[in-house]
Amino acid sequence: MVPLPACRLLLGTLLGPGGCRRLPRHHAPAALLSSGAGDQAEAEKPGRATAMLRHLLLKLRATGPVTVAEYMREALTNPGQGYYTRGGGIGESGDFVTSPEISQVFGELIGVWYISEWMAMGRPKAFQLVELGPGRGTLTDDILRVFNQLASLLSKCDVSVHLVEVSPKLSETQALMLTGGKVQSNPKDESAYMKGISKTGIPIFWYRDIQDVPPGYSFYLAHEFFDALPIHKFQRTEKGWREVLVDIDPEVPDQLRFVLSPSSTPATENFIQPEETRDHVEVCPEAGVIIQRLACHIEKDGGAALVADYGHDGTKTDTFRGFQNHELHDVLRAPGTADLTADVDFSYLRKMTQGRTATLGPIKQREFLKNMGIDLRLQVLLQNSGDTATQEQLLHSYDMLMNPKKMGDCFNFFALLPHHRLIHPDTKHKPESKSPLPPVAGFGELLLK
Repeated sequence: MVPLPACRLLLGTLLGPGGCRRLPRHHAPAALLSSGAGDQAEAEKPGRATAMLRHLLLKLRATGPVTVAEYMREALTNPGQGYYTRGGGIGESGDFVTSPEISQVFGELIGVWYISEWMAMGRPKAFQLVELGPGRGTLTDDILRVFNQLASLLSKCDVSVHLVEVSPKLSETQALMLTGGKVQSNPKDESAYMKGISKTGIPIFWYRDIQDVPPGYSFYLAHEFFDALPIHKFQRTEKGWREVLVDIDPEVPDQLRFVLSPSSTPATENFIQPEETRDHVEVCPEAGVIIQRLACHIEKDGGAALVADYGHDGTKTDTFRGFQNHELHDVLRAPGTADLTADVDFSYLRKMTQGRTATLGPIKQREFLKNMGIDLRLQVLLQNSGDTATQEQLLHSYDMLMNPKKMGDCFNFFALLPHHRLIHPDTKHKPESKSPLPPVAGFGELLLK
């Protein structure tokens, strides 16, 4: 068992107040509630569904079949009718639920992770917390509450929050959650399109692209972000690799179908590796580009990145799916009304760092949270909760996060860190003169005495 002194100290400080943010939501994430596609008639409302489908049908008639990546991009982020552009469907009344919505403990432990790494890296005088795709802002809100509870540690550190969000509707929701709605638009010549001050006094900025975030020592966070980026799908055939495309169904002119490209496509040539053994492969080049950028920033300016998502280590094949009203949904049906997602290939992310950073994981969510001290945090919340209903909610949300058959094994944690965080630069020359490096919280077993 590896002791993690910084993490233990932080948990000890955090455990003091022990208060509940709110009652955890009493429901499961979409993937766990779904046994099959339900009746989607309610969601296929004339305005929204028909507008996006009409747009795609016109496009396909004009250009022919499109890649799955192009289809996903249109369905999710089209400026007029895209699923996320219009606000997505996070929460009990929406299409899916995320870990921060289920329990406050999830975000608290993520906050502890960042401060633990900040301490292990020598307590730099400033850091930026950069979240990609912040959803409703719940996770950032929980992290900021931890930062506030540990304010004495951060008193000499200049902390700022930078949110990368393409949806105008979601950015409004985030602003309300984090600042009480006290934000202002930025001039067009500035990189951030909106800014404000959190309820705890930390400056927050909003950007449409990660490239707009200013350089500097940064901690990056991507929770259920990479799984929504557009993927290319490929199928091995007798004639070689072919790309899966989306086209109009000739037998039902107002419906879509999957087809195979008649010959190899540029994506096939670029993304299929000669040593590939699977017969069906999904590749997300956009994820590769973003990971490259994160790795370059961390290599140049320092910091770390934490990725939490559905995923695998280069072993799965067909994972593209849709969710609507917490049930599985046909990905080609009523585009723009459902969340589209595909499992993250962590082996691809690791490869795309190109050795610029060290990587840790992926490890299962239950393992990461257990290493972070979730059991101890739960006990304190249970002791400080005043009624049976709250205790039942806490235990239910814990089970949702940790049960291998629920979220415990579905989600993985993966980290990017500077090489010197894991290996002393001068170890080869003077190994005896270097003190041991503190273990990385969450990725090693936490010894609590």
